[in-house]
Amino acid sequence: MPAVVLIHPQIPPNTGNIARTCAATQTPLHLIEPLGFELSDRYLKRAGLDYWPYVELYCHTGWDTFLQTHQSSMGGRLIAFEPAAETLYWDFRFAPTDWLVFGSEPDGIPEAVLQTCDAYLTIPMWQSAVRSLNLSASVAIALMEAYRQLHQHHAGNFPPKSLH
Repeated sequence: MPAVVLIHPQIPPNTGNIARTCAATQTPLHLIEPLGFELSDRYLKRAGLDYWPYVELYCHTGWDTFLQTHQSSMGGRLIAFEPAAETLYWDFRFAPTDWLVFGSEPDGIPEAVLQTCDAYLTIPMWQSAVRSLNLSASVAIALMEAYRQLHQHHAGNFPPKSLH
C-alpha cells in the first residue's frame, strides 16, 4: 500500500484532514519534523475527529531519519508532488510501494528533499490566479488516483480484505 509523507506540515486542520483520509484508506502517514503544531493540538484532533486511533502514524525527527526508515522497511519510490513538475499525476503509473511526498503549506518541498525523490508529479490547475490547492485536497486527489490505479491493475488483491 502507498504511504503519505508530509514534510514540515504547518496547519493543524490540514494534517487532521489528511489523517482522516489515511485512516479511511488504511494508508500509513509519516510526518517529518519540525511540525508547525503539537500533535496534541486541539485543531488537529478536531479535524481528525475520533479517527486518530485508526491512523498508522509515524513521526520522524527529520528527512534523514525518515530515509533510514524508508530504506530499512520496504523501500519503494519517493514520489514528490510539486507544482513545477511536468508529469501529471494521472499520467504516472503508481505502485503499491510508493511513498507520496508533500511539502509544507507555505514552503513546499525543500530542494534537498526533492533531490532524493524518484519522480515528480503535479496536479494541474487551469486558473492561473489560483496559487495552489489545499494540502489536504492535494493528498486526497493523489492518494485516490494511486488507489484507483492499483485497484485496476491488482484487482485480485486490492483493496485489502479488511476494506471489503
